[in-house]
Amino acid sequence: MTEQLQSIWYNFILNVKGNFNPIVDLLDILVVTFLIYEAISLVRQTRTAQLAKGIIAVLLAYAVANLLGMRTLAWLINSIMSFGIIALVVVFQPELRRALEQVGRTSLFGMQLFKSKADPGDLRAKWQSAIVAVCDSAEQLADSRTGALVVLERRTNLSEIIKTGTVLNADITPEMLGTIFYEGTPLHDGAVVVRDGRIEAAGCFLPLSNNLEIGKDMGTRHRAALGMSENSDAVVVVVSEETGIISLAKNGVLIRRLDRQNLFNLLEGDMVPPAVEEKKRPFWRRKHEKQHE
Repeated sequence: MTEQLQSIWYNFILNVKGNFNPIVDLLDILVVTFLIYEAISLVRQTRTAQLAKGIIAVLLAYAVANLLGMRTLAWLINSIMSFGIIALVVVFQPELRRALEQVGRTSLFGMQLFKSKADPGDLRAKWQSAIVAVCDSAEQLADSRTGALVVLERRTNLSEIIKTGTVLNADITPEMLGTIFYEGTPLHDGAVVVRDGRIEAAGCFLPLSNNLEIGKDMGTRHRAALGMSENSDAVVVVVSEETGIISLAKNGVLIRRLDRQNLFNLLEGDMVPPAVEEKKRPFWRRKHEKQHE
């Protein structure tokens, strides 16, 4: 490991002396800074913060061991770090997958490749109607202590999750959701997946979260909701069967004890596409108008 670091530093010095270009170097620094910022933001939003602290502690221990001449400890840490890349890929698999999906969702030069061709205005109306139905249904199910799990698909394609359930392709209404989650029906234990403002499938199985910080008062539904939000950018609404508490999972974070209005505000901000006219206005003007509302 020490020899590799020395080789990297030597090559870096040679490159700096032989290929100095202020414009390219400035662009290089800006790109690296952006990547570091995005990596830190990703770590702060998920459960990887504790893992990142552990990795930093190992690196500090390695530096101290080399500084003090503790050869045995340095050799041991160096041997462990030899498998570091593979270990990081395994441990951070959900986060790495989400980061790559975010890169794939980035719009470069207005490219529309692989994007949906649905009419934005029609899609906006469907999502507005769907959110009202989800909020009304969540409130009714919470009052009757009926468990529910609703996944709202965003940009990450959930076809693999949809395949685990029963395809319905139905309009979303409080009555439909109430029927699906009514105890005793064949689909009540699974999750409903909503795509483009319509119920795509019901009775779907979701990946469970491995987060050990989840409270013991939260059961399988909450762990499934959190796991789905960790493995995709989907927004998941969950109603507890035991307590009737409404929660929302997003980006690996569970927001609990929501009422209908708070749930509506969160879903509207995440799911309803902005109006076409608003998209065409410059970003600075939209920001200025919001500040003066």
